[in-house]
Amino acid sequence: MKSGLLWFDNSAKPIAAKIEDAAKRYREKFGTTPDTCFINPRDLESAVKAKPNIKIHIATKATIMPNHIWLGVSE
Repeated sequence: MKSGLLWFDNSAKPIAAKIEDAAKRYREKFGTTPDTCFINPRDLESAVKAKPNIKIHIATKATIMPNHIWLGVSE
């Protein structure tokens, strides 16, 4: 990804719901659906347990802070 949307959500919602909210905002802003999402490695386990209701590749990146989601369209 060359560019994307960085989303911050420190609410008690599950990470899957946070990803869905971020993807909705991405669609509103850019007019297309994101297909790639980066989260902090500590959030991966909960993301795998409760998968988002959208088709998106979830990966980890140590430089993504907890409660942050970086999403966009892969190259």
